[in-house]
Amino acid sequence: MPVTQPPSSQALFTAAIVALIAWRMYARIRRSIGRQRLSPVRPWVSVTLFPLLVVLLALSVRALPVAEDCLAAGAAVGIGLGVLGLRLTRFEQSPEGLYYTPSAHLGVILSTLLLCRIAYRFVTGGFPGAAVNTPPPSANALTPLTLLLLGTLAGYYACYAAGLLRWAARCRSAAA
Repeated sequence: MPVTQPPSSQALFTAAIVALIAWRMYARIRRSIGRQRLSPVRPWVSVTLFPLLVVLLALSVRALPVAEDCLAAGAAVGIGLGVLGLRLTRFEQSPEGLYYTPSAHLGVILSTLLLCRIAYRFVTGGFPGAAVNTPPPSANALTPLTLLLLGTLAGYYACYAAGLLRWAARCRSAAA
């Protein structure tokens, strides 16, 4: 027999999940808009983790050719958007450090797509802890549409971070 939580705990858990998602989406959109100082660590994390994520996802869905193709197509679209994003970015050097201003439109569009996909999953699958007698999600909840979006985001952020690292390296070599 499944263990159920009291209704107040379920509501609190759902509210906590929604608040966490809202906070992360706010931070993501805020990071996509306005002038930003180039972090010495964040691009390296993006260049490392996002391709690793794509490889791990590809390995997990290798038995599903359509899902694997959607992931690859998403990564290709993301790389293209990353190149476009770099072309639309304004780069600047100052005595305080390196700064860049990303394209607000591209960042907001990608964040909105992610938010819509999360909202869709909540609407179709229910909020966590909202219903007691619903069956658990299927073992493979990574649908082709989800993989397409994840591939796009991973390709974009990895490509964009690689471009930032390349720009920073050019700035350092020009200064030397």
